[in-house]
Amino acid sequence: MKKVFCFGELLLRMSPVLGQQWLKTNVLPVFVGGAELNVAQALAGWQVPVQYCTALPQNYLSQEICDLISEKHVDMSRVHFSGERIGTYYLPQGADLKNAGVIYDRAYSSFASLKPGMINWDETLKDANWFHFSAISPALNTDAVAVLEEALQAATRLGLTISVDLNYRAKLWQYGKKPVEVMPALAKYCHVIMGNIWAAANLLGMPLNETLVAADNSTEYLQHAVETSNAIMQHFPTCHTVANTFRFDKEGGGILYYAALQTGGRQYVSPTFTIDKIVDKVGSGDCFMGGLIYSMYNSHQPQDIINYAAAAAFGKLQEVGDATRQDVAAVQSTIQRYEQKR
Repeated sequence: MKKVFCFGELLLRMSPVLGQQWLKTNVLPVFVGGAELNVAQALAGWQVPVQYCTALPQNYLSQEICDLISEKHVDMSRVHFSGERIGTYYLPQGADLKNAGVIYDRAYSSFASLKPGMINWDETLKDANWFHFSAISPALNTDAVAVLEEALQAATRLGLTISVDLNYRAKLWQYGKKPVEVMPALAKYCHVIMGNIWAAANLLGMPLNETLVAADNSTEYLQHAVETSNAIMQHFPTCHTVANTFRFDKEGGGILYYAALQTGGRQYVSPTFTIDKIVDKVGSGDCFMGGLIYSMYNSHQPQDIINYAAAAAFGKLQEVGDATRQDVAAVQSTIQRYEQKR
């Protein structure tokens, strides 16, 4: 059976409990993650055959990490061992990656040191029928962009479905290129594009309708999602499916969350999910992407696709760590609970 192939940087997330507690207790929780790895682990948990490719140094820490992930039924045979270090970042528990408090320590990592020609993509992708990446990788440096373009050209040549998550991390784009100067050349290969109306503007240069944004209600946001999705598919003819997520902090705490899928000339909207307390915001978008790929890989109907992806992402907000541990039954249970509220 052909596999979903996820390519991106594996990262160690250091999550200190602030107020000097991490210093006084000498405890610093470490989570193994990275956007594409989080997607891969979600898919493996939902019984989708999946491979993960990254670059790691050849040492015992890398081997322990690979062994752990392999135990979760993610095929790690495509990991490229090179370079000197594993990328890390620091983020207090429960915070958001978009928060100003995130501290990246990724310079000169094995992944950031990859160069064109180091990976034989035709050989590496021979067992796959889907290639997934995110906008985090091309935010690192020009070599990462060139490596990705090599991979995308090979994936296209081999007839793989290609998806991208428009993750926008402003702190990472520090090498003299703006996202809109880089991402359109990569998005042109993609069949499935996931993000939101703001990421599409920042990364792909799609128009942002200030009138609809200013209205600040779900009806107008969903209309904007239609406009953004249609603009993406018109600009990138290879793309046939666009997903937009909407996550808003509620006054006093908690989250309001919903999502929309544009495909076949129609928009499909998930239930609206709400909860008063968030456990961990990291990985929710990755879980959504995993749900999208899971449902499309299994040829589900569009409404079921968006329901599953949104419910999975919402469920991830209640889990500690980077990758979801929800099984299919748990996600389906969330869908049923909120569909009854419609």
